[in-house]
Parts: sequence; C-alpha cells; structure tokens
Amino acid sequence: MKNELWNTKTEKQFFKQALNSFATPEQLFYKFGNDYLAYVPKGQSAKGQALQSRNSLIGQFTEKWCTNLLQPIAKKIKLHAVTGVICNEIGLSKQSNADLAFCTTNDIEQPAENIKMIFEVKMSITSNYQYFNNTKELNCLGDYNTHKGNPSILRSDSMLKAIGKAINIRVSGISSTKIPIIILGNSPITKSYLKKVDFLQKYGVIQNFLSLNPKISDKDFIKLSEKQAFTTIEKYTQLEILLTELIENEINYFSSMISKPKLGEIITIANKEKTNIKKAERFLELIRS
Repeated sequence: MKNELWNTKTEKQFFKQALNSFATPEQLFYKFGNDYLAYVPKGQSAKGQALQSRNSLIGQFTEKWCTNLLQPIAKKIKLHAVTGVICNEIGLSKQSNADLAFCTTNDIEQPAENIKMIFEVKMSITSNYQYFNNTKELNCLGDYNTHKGNPSILRSDSMLKAIGKAINIRVSGISSTKIPIIILGNSPITKSYLKKVDFLQKYGVIQNFLSLNPKISDKDFIKLSEKQAFTTIEKYTQLEILLTELIENEINYFSSMISKPKLGEIITIANKEKTNIKKAERFLELIRS
C-alpha cells in the first residue's frame, strides 16, 4: 500500500524478494536442523553462525524502501529523494555517501547548496521468522523481544556510526550548517540513548531520530524521548509535517567555545541590526569568523 509505514508485511516482502532474485536461504536465515530462522531465539545458541551477507541485502532494500516512502513528500516541496548522494564539500564521498537526501535536482553528485536534507538509514529485520524451504512460506515467530538480535537503532554500533557520520558532516565546514540530518530506523532506542539523542538535537548535530515502525510490538516500548528528538512515527501525515517544517524553517547549525566577553561583544554588534532575521544572520556570521 502506498505510504504504508514499516511492518511485518514489509519484512516478509524483503525475504521473498531476496529469495526470488539470487539469495539462498543460508544467506538470509540461521539454520537449526531443518529449520531456517531469521534470528536466534532467546535461550538458544547461534552455534557459530553469522549472517553478514544479509546486512548488505537489507541495507539496499531499506534504502530503496525509504526512497519510495519519502519521494511523495519530496515532490510536494519541489525536491527529489535521491539515494547515494555524493558531496565531497560536506564529507559525503563515494565510500561514505548519503544513504538518501532531498535535493533540488535528481543527480547523485551534488553541490552542498542543492542538498536540503540528509537521511542516514539504519533499518533491519525486527521480528523473527521461520522459513519453510519446501513450501516457500514465512511464518512470523514473534517480535524483537523474542530473539537475541538487536535490530536497527537498538544496536549501539548503529547509533554510534550514525552519530559519527553526522558529526563528520557538521565539521566539514559552513556548507553543511543549513542541512538537517535525520536518522531513520525501524525500532525503538535503548534507555541509555534517551538523553543523548535529545542532547544531539538541542545542539543541532542531528535533528531527529525517527522510527518508521509504529507497531513493532504489542508490548510497551520506548516511543518518544523527552524532547522528542527520538520519535516513533505513527502516521504518514506526521512524517510529512515533520520533514516539511524542518526544511521550511531554514534552521542553522552553529557550535563554538568562546569567552563570555567575546560572546557579549558579538551579541552587542548583532543587536544593532534592524530585524530579528538580520540580527541572527549577523550573529552567525560573527560567531563563525
């Protein structure tokens, strides 16, 4: 269904798509005797098995899925949703490109002024599934609470990679200061990151961590951080409003450590401008000089 958020149907679609193209069951599932399982159930051992090959496949699938989901929003605000965007000016190289970005043109290589929003996609399979090789059927065994895996942004290394990439963009220079950065996931976050994500939002490094999976579990799970830096998107319209407002508000990132006398001098000079917009522009100009 168009504009449908992430759910178990999406996850089944990934497995069926991968199996119908070139992936083998052994590349997608753990094998326990004759059973093929997406994750190791709690209380069982993986017996040395590792599914590294699935990571790249789900990465490609989720980037394409996010692009299709967000393209209508981009189109409404006269932009393009582009995957694999390269912009060396802000640290987006061929080796470390933007998973997805809203841009004024549909090109992969972009100047910084054409990039209006950057998305880092950190999504994965969340529930556990059993695959029946003889009938080609998939059965959902339970949500993320029933297996040993830490999907999406429940993984500490996924969060650290996303934060590190955002910082690299921010410190690349003044060209990145007007570009919002959004982390897209399909899981909750851990309690240990609740204050950290709000801190990162408050200081402008990352604007939002979003879970696009509103029904990941029937049990209670973290849906929102105190300052809403982490938000579980419940409806497509909520996502549309959030992203549109971020772009239309023309936010600016700035970060500095300067003495109080110098800061006071900057405020005094900026305050001489006639309008609030001019005062803000002058302040940003002085604090970066």
